Amino acid sequence: MPKTLQHPARLVPMAFLFAILAGTGLLMLPISSANEAGAPFLTALFTATSAVCVTGLIVEDTPTYWSGFGQGVILALFQIGGFGIMSGATLLGYLVSRRLKLTSRLIAQAETRSLAPGDILALLRLILLVTVVIELAMAAFLCVRLHYAYGEPWDAAAWHGLFHAVSAFNNAGFSTYSDNLVGFAADPLVLGPIMVAVILGGIGFPVLSDIRRDPRRPARWSLHTKITLLGTGMLLPGGMLIVLAYEWSNPATLGTLDPAAKLLGAAFHSSMTRTAGFNAFDIGQLRPETLAVSYGLMLIGGGSAGTAGGIKVTTFLVLALVVWAEIRGEPDVNAFGRRISRNVQRQALSVVLLAVVLVGAATLALLSVSDFALEDVVFEVISAFATVGLSTGITAQLPPTGQLVIMFLMFVGRVGTITAATSLALNTKKTLYRYPEERPIVG
Repeated sequence: MPKTLQHPARLVPMAFLFAILAGTGLLMLPISSANEAGAPFLTALFTATSAVCVTGLIVEDTPTYWSGFGQGVILALFQIGGFGIMSGATLLGYLVSRRLKLTSRLIAQAETRSLAPGDILALLRLILLVTVVIELAMAAFLCVRLHYAYGEPWDAAAWHGLFHAVSAFNNAGFSTYSDNLVGFAADPLVLGPIMVAVILGGIGFPVLSDIRRDPRRPARWSLHTKITLLGTGMLLPGGMLIVLAYEWSNPATLGTLDPAAKLLGAAFHSSMTRTAGFNAFDIGQLRPETLAVSYGLMLIGGGSAGTAGGIKVTTFLVLALVVWAEIRGEPDVNAFGRRISRNVQRQALSVVLLAVVLVGAATLALLSVSDFALEDVVFEVISAFATVGLSTGITAQLPPTGQLVIMFLMFVGRVGTITAATSLALNTKKTLYRYPEERPIVG
């Protein structure tokens, strides 16, 4: 293999690109489509990209357009994409720590309780075990619920349960129902397990590993785990309350439901913007205020080294802590009795700025090739970049050029944030000189 491809920042995108192309070829086979005519190249490519990048945006209705074989291919693609991100991101994070000096590496290992070099295989086994156990447990629960509460035959209930469990844990957002999960809008025994799977998959494997190691001693959790849980604990209920406030009387979304179902629907939407992509009501009927709140929730996304997308909760909170320290005039950025290094601050700032530039450029590109309203285009762009999968309904109506833009966003949003941050960390170097300091006017 050429040395230029051996760098992890290049290996990860190449691996995902290979999976997308392989999935495209399989989805173009006549056996993959319901009419046995074979899917066009652009349709197959878009679907494969969305599946591997665990996004959930679609240009054709999954249960009616794709055959059982095609749906199985889609499930395999987002399972590979989700597991690949979890294991890949965790290993890349470990690779970054290996580039530190021995003393710093030992301190970091003690602080984060990261695994030793010989434990890499054990780490991968643990990721695989967590994935399989959670997905099978959720699939079994959903299967029983769909059979007894909705009268689905055991084979259909088992398939729908498995598909949604895998899709939820991998934050993929694909559904085998044409209306997604609208038909279960008032059923907490369907939406509840899916929310749990989404949160567990999206919170990040390092967090799950930390909690598993010391479940009763939060003080011993790493700073990453504490920040991720703090951010998640603020954003999930905060998003729910805002959605509830704006959509309570909207007859097209929550307005016709009883109070308990309204609470469930608001909680579900807040969870799905983190970035799962399932919907229990028509996203296109949301009030503009709710759409605006969803922009922020989607862009922030979930936890690092998990199946969620976005700039990540830790990135957002690190920048928030930087602002808070600046307001208070403190020389250091601190959290939970620990000082956050300047390198991490710079990486967070770089990730956010790159995301804003990319979202802005893509929004302008889509506005140039389509006639959709600005709020719908912005929602679509952020949903694609953050690999959310929610849509106001314009995905299939975009011209081919617009769909290519969305595919590019899904790909970069899935592999770009991780590889960009890793590349920044790997390229850290110490120079033997410093330029004279000068202070430009800021703000």
